[in-house]
Amino acid sequence: MARQVSERKVGTPFFVTIMAVGSAAMLVPAIHAWSRSDFATGRIFLYGAIIGLVVSGLIALATQGRKPANPARSQLLTLVAAFTVMPAIFAMPLYEAVWNTSFLNAWFEMVSSFTTTGATVYDNFGRLNSSLHLWRATVGWLGGLLVWIMAVAILAPMKIGGFEVRSAILDPGDGLRHSQFGKKLDLSERLSRYGRQLVPIYVGLTAMLWLGLLVAGERPFVAICHAMSVIATSGISPIGGVEYSRTGFSGEILIFVFFVFGISRLTFSSGLFADDSRKLWRDPEFQMAAALVLIVPTLLMLRHFVAAAETSGDMPIEMVFHAAWGALFTVLSFLTTTGFESADWMGAQDWSGLETPGLILVGLALVGGGVATTAGGVKLLRVYALFKHGERELGRLVYPNSVGGSGGEARRIRRQGAYISWIFFMLFALSVAGIMLLLTMTGVQFETSMVLAVSALSTTGPLAVVAAETPISYSGIPDTAKMILAFAMVLGRLETLAILALFNPDFWRS
Repeated sequence: MARQVSERKVGTPFFVTIMAVGSAAMLVPAIHAWSRSDFATGRIFLYGAIIGLVVSGLIALATQGRKPANPARSQLLTLVAAFTVMPAIFAMPLYEAVWNTSFLNAWFEMVSSFTTTGATVYDNFGRLNSSLHLWRATVGWLGGLLVWIMAVAILAPMKIGGFEVRSAILDPGDGLRHSQFGKKLDLSERLSRYGRQLVPIYVGLTAMLWLGLLVAGERPFVAICHAMSVIATSGISPIGGVEYSRTGFSGEILIFVFFVFGISRLTFSSGLFADDSRKLWRDPEFQMAAALVLIVPTLLMLRHFVAAAETSGDMPIEMVFHAAWGALFTVLSFLTTTGFESADWMGAQDWSGLETPGLILVGLALVGGGVATTAGGVKLLRVYALFKHGERELGRLVYPNSVGGSGGEARRIRRQGAYISWIFFMLFALSVAGIMLLLTMTGVQFETSMVLAVSALSTTGPLAVVAAETPISYSGIPDTAKMILAFAMVLGRLETLAILALFNPDFWRS
């Protein structure tokens, strides 16, 4: 009887669930194409959905009830497989629908979308019809949902993905072996439990933003694509960005409000984490993001203000306001690794005659958003731990015998949390250097390789357009470089610590 109960807890493999959901999502562009009388595109996605659902059903039947010997290893390998195999499945209908593209380009596009990077090789947006743009946004939206669920159901129990800062687990392998939560509950049970909580929130937030953009005057198709991109922080747009939107300032305000869901998990979690009972404004990640959003735009605004005063001396209040708003919106957008620019961002540059240094946006993308959100980057919690440790060390220079306050949790973050954060930061820096080296070996210039490496590892694809001296076209880089960048996107999405755990010898001992 005990054996039957144990086997009953083993549900459908995680990857099969992802494959089934991804295949069913192909019905979305299929229905949209048929509504536009584009029957050729509709048939491609319909056939893809049918084939995917049949194959995933057969795999589910063949693997039903199979219990992995090492659940932690199985979970991480499933995530790696999801972000490497699923884009190939997503790319098949895109490759068939765009007759003059290569499968490598289609696969790169889907890797970029599914990892919520938002880099595109189709610079000419008119090359893809609206159904294909909807498919790009849908894949990015599904990738963001997967990130939400995997953070709570997989990474949190293993104490990786940013959660190691609070738990002070220094060795990722130890976190995997000693995760009591992971031993007690089966993965399928955790996915089912947290999926029931997170999916309605995720869908509801997307619907709210979509309705808000519709009220602001946006077209329904563009509104749903932008809503999915903002919630998933993918930065995918069928029109080239929100600066070309019909909604203007009102639409940017709506999007700005929803950026907060990429800053802190406390904005959407309820009963999922031990610290989700605290107020949002007392969350370290929210405080760190608020400080950056206030300081960086203020400095940029002063820079434009001084330059405009020296050149023309004409400083109308309306121009000053638009310049301040453009900096505020764009800074928060890149901090959440979304990559949308405000329509007033370029206006501020035209007003002052100065171009904004792209390295500022690169730095914001490197910092990234909150733990267990769809944002990428190093994560605000890790930066906060390093900041508090530095603040404490400076205090000790003045008062060597002082005792740090703020409680035991704060001391742990300043010590062990800062230590593991520094390790991750160095691993991230080494990853940037390694990707840059590989890209330069393919013939990519040094500055270009730096921007591309950061954009891929931080999952902020639009950086390539705004961070370099001249916009970088993903379609113009060699095919080998595209494969390297695709690997970097997966590495940035899963994070270096999770990948390194796979190379731990103890991790493979079952």
